[in-house]
Amino acid sequence: MTTTLPPIAPLSSRSRLARFIPSSRYTSVLVTLVLLVAMFGVGSARYRGFASGQVVMNLFIDNAFLIVLAVGMTFVILTGGIDLSVGAVVALSTMMAASLLRDGWNPAAVIVVVLVATSGLGLLVGLVIHYFDIQPFIATLAAMFLARGLCYVISLDSISITNPFFVSLAQTRIPLADRLSITPSVIIAVVVVAIAFVVLHFTRTGRTVYAIGDGGQSAHLMGLPVVRTKVLVYVISGFCSGIAGILFSLYTLSGYSLTAVGMELDAIAAVVIGGTLLTGGYGFVLGSLLGVLVLGVIQTIISFEGTLSSWWTRIVVGGLLLLFIILQRLLTARQR
Repeated sequence: MTTTLPPIAPLSSRSRLARFIPSSRYTSVLVTLVLLVAMFGVGSARYRGFASGQVVMNLFIDNAFLIVLAVGMTFVILTGGIDLSVGAVVALSTMMAASLLRDGWNPAAVIVVVLVATSGLGLLVGLVIHYFDIQPFIATLAAMFLARGLCYVISLDSISITNPFFVSLAQTRIPLADRLSITPSVIIAVVVVAIAFVVLHFTRTGRTVYAIGDGGQSAHLMGLPVVRTKVLVYVISGFCSGIAGILFSLYTLSGYSLTAVGMELDAIAAVVIGGTLLTGGYGFVLGSLLGVLVLGVIQTIISFEGTLSSWWTRIVVGGLLLLFIILQRLLTARQR
């Protein structure tokens, strides 16, 4: 007896359309991009001069340090971890830089010492998390208190940076076009984002980071260096915090113990708004960049408005954060 198979029906218009609809893997990032464009459009329509090229450049200039900080946080969150110490490490970096420059150290040596110290702190946190099986929340909270305490050991007062090299670098403007310029900090931030993008998407380390977030057991079965990578992401976070601290000291030309209080929450918010799952295994460093720019646009709109308190930034960011967490929950539930 011969069974006749039914003819294959042609693709419906809905099926053909589905080919061009982005997968849920990119949905949250696209939502962030649409939100950024919409917010900028509202600001452009409401405020005169909002859409100028220099305003766009200022988003990068004013948030270069936060972009670098969000890059390091992206690595950590992709593995399913968290780093609450980054804000305090930024403050420690500014205090170390300012105090060493005040004592007459060479600027290059100061930068090296700061980056080695912050990377070493990240290494210590990673080792504690792995070998003592401590939750990242607790370990990084302890590191936050340690770093903030070391700031007060260095000095209780603000330390001004008067080193000619740092002052010159802070005042440097790189022209891009007529009445359009950026600072060296922006170039450093863009380079950090580019390197992170390459590492996450084109190296074994990046594949391991995503595999750990998806599930440590499968990563072990695949023969990936899980332990080394788990520790490495905290070293990367500490290193990025050191760079962010140097950029922030250029931005303010000072070091202060109370600098960057709550900045770790800004970094986490930027990463989550950028589409990275807090449970790990899913996200993009370019999404974190978009998340930082969203925060920057919110601050710019409030600045242009003039009559709103700066606390409205926190209120709006809190609402967006809740919205994106709900969106992530819906996306992961649909994938299951």
